[in-house]
Amino acid sequence: MCGRYSIYESMDHYLRQLSLDLVVINGYDHEPINRYNVAPSTRVEVVRQLDDGLSVDRVKWGWSPFWAKGKRPDPINARAETVMTGKFFKDLWPGGRALAPANGWFEWIPDQHDPKHKQPWYITGVDGAPLYFAALAEVHPGMEPDPCDGFVIVTAAADQGLVDIHDRKPLVLTPDTAREWLDPTTSAERAAEIVREGCRPAASFHWYPVGKAVGNVRNQGAELIMPLGGTNQQAQFEF
Repeated sequence: MCGRYSIYESMDHYLRQLSLDLVVINGYDHEPINRYNVAPSTRVEVVRQLDDGLSVDRVKWGWSPFWAKGKRPDPINARAETVMTGKFFKDLWPGGRALAPANGWFEWIPDQHDPKHKQPWYITGVDGAPLYFAALAEVHPGMEPDPCDGFVIVTAAADQGLVDIHDRKPLVLTPDTAREWLDPTTSAERAAEIVREGCRPAASFHWYPVGKAVGNVRNQGAELIMPLGGTNQQAQFEF
């Protein structure tokens, strides 16, 4: 999975689709988020479930344990195959489970007409409903961001036609599975099962090429997710 995604609805929209009968215990902006080009190291909304309700926090995308800080850029993703057993993420697994709501994500592939350059593609749900990326987060309460805070998105192996775009994809959960993932009472064994088997299949997404302006992190706006050619239909590769 490449390091860009979009989240542009209001947080109320993402929470409503989850149908969680829980109170949000901290304040959040009810206006549309309008982030069409979320980049690593920027702060963006994640959802966590605590004992007394839901918490919506703006957290840096990227995280490292304290002993790895400064040795390399903070990873933004955690591979499903190793996140549960590796040393790097042991402080986040399984108690740091969170959701990163989204509308879609971007991947880059070699441009068929100019192999020296890459063409961005946008992947989103066929039904237009919100996407929920399984995430792991460290968040400390307080008015100011803690330098240790951050989150990573869990990624899985791509399947079916998505393999042609990239060999990895975010672990996108259905609303039902997302509720389980958030629930602190969900066992580590069940959470591990969700990591292994809970990702929505490629058939539930469609993808299409978009303009190259998304490559610049300063660019934002709905035009970044508009399909080239003006049609929002799943494109077919012509190899």
